[in-house]
Amino acid sequence: MRIHFIAIGGAAMHNLAMAVATKAGYVVTGSDDEIFDPARTHLEKAGLLPKEMGWHPENITSDIDAIILGMHAREDNPELVRARELGIKIYSFPEYLYEQTKDKIRIVVGGSHGKTSTTSMILYVLQRLGIEADYMVGAQIEGFERMVRLSDTAKYAVFEGDEYLTSPLDLRSKFLWYHPHVAILTGIAWDHINVFPTFDGYVDTFRKFVDGIEENGTFIYYKHDNNLCEIASHARTDIQQLPYEAYQGDVRMRIFGRHNMENLQAAALACQKIGVKPEDFYREISTFTGASNRLELIDEIGTNVAYKDFAHSPSKLRATVNAVRERYPEKQLVAAMELHTFSSLMADFLPQYEGCMAQADVALVYFNPKVIEHKRLTPITAEEVRKAFGTENVEVFTDSQQLQTRLREIEYKNTALLMMSSGNFDGVNIPEFARELIS
Repeated sequence: MRIHFIAIGGAAMHNLAMAVATKAGYVVTGSDDEIFDPARTHLEKAGLLPKEMGWHPENITSDIDAIILGMHAREDNPELVRARELGIKIYSFPEYLYEQTKDKIRIVVGGSHGKTSTTSMILYVLQRLGIEADYMVGAQIEGFERMVRLSDTAKYAVFEGDEYLTSPLDLRSKFLWYHPHVAILTGIAWDHINVFPTFDGYVDTFRKFVDGIEENGTFIYYKHDNNLCEIASHARTDIQQLPYEAYQGDVRMRIFGRHNMENLQAAALACQKIGVKPEDFYREISTFTGASNRLELIDEIGTNVAYKDFAHSPSKLRATVNAVRERYPEKQLVAAMELHTFSSLMADFLPQYEGCMAQADVALVYFNPKVIEHKRLTPITAEEVRKAFGTENVEVFTDSQQLQTRLREIEYKNTALLMMSSGNFDGVNIPEFARELIS
């Protein structure tokens, strides 16, 4: 089988390409107009880095068996146009994952927050117990070589279910392709406003996800989310419902925060559905330290500690700040976050951030106006952002150097430092900078 990836440089796409390339009899090629690290290094090491950047329709030939199309490509992509002219089968990323696992028992984790952490917990425990599973997860997990695995031997497949769009040719949510036997929804908090301009529309895609659960499947959901309770009340009668709340047992964990205890309990229920005993799950999960960039410990120096996190949406930001406050009630909490995603930089969405950083002693928010310009969004001001967050502790910066200067001015004594971004504050080496600050 010869497979060609259009937009191979994406986080999920390059991991899928590497996974497919390991299968016997598969030849993988790919293209992209720009590829950044870590994807560039990973692809180069795997021998899959395109020889030159750009779209080259002459590389799309009739001996290609299938195209896998990434979201980064546009509908008028020259290679995509050529593939359609030749009648080559075109898959989206989630469609191909489903095709490769349609005969397996699928566990899919969805929700506005906690997807990566919950999926990681399930995979961690299954690996520790020697239970083979295919998977797709949105972060690196300790002990796992890559973020995607496909095999001919695994009985189970565990997917992180993203509600974002499938591909330029398919404007449905990705997770609607997966049709889980065991579905988890961790919570619903409005996100991706560019795709879901109304909250009702956003909730509806989760309703469709539950409608797509396999016959006699299981729906695991957070019991204190009113939207999830409403969806559950209208679910098909053949679907078993397992509402959950935060784990409150006496097993000591290496992760912390109420949101992580909620994620842990969802993972426990999913594992139990495929035969894992509760005592085995809790024993193994007690050594789990978290997924990459999810409340990840950078360092602990003297009385100071530093963490980094991917948090950018309001629900993730609030949960992360509150978790660190609960863990270190006596420490000064310095929290810095970057508004970087499409939704977070939209003026209409900013009010969703109200009170999200209230628990921090020092709350610093950064955004780059050039990113707003690049995304062709309506400009926002620092004062608008400050008012949206709505608490006196918030300071807003539009210059990365000024943000770094402000962070250096703080006295780090018995302090918890929390750096949160889905980017890097425009060129900051976050672990290196955090260590400089707390030392």
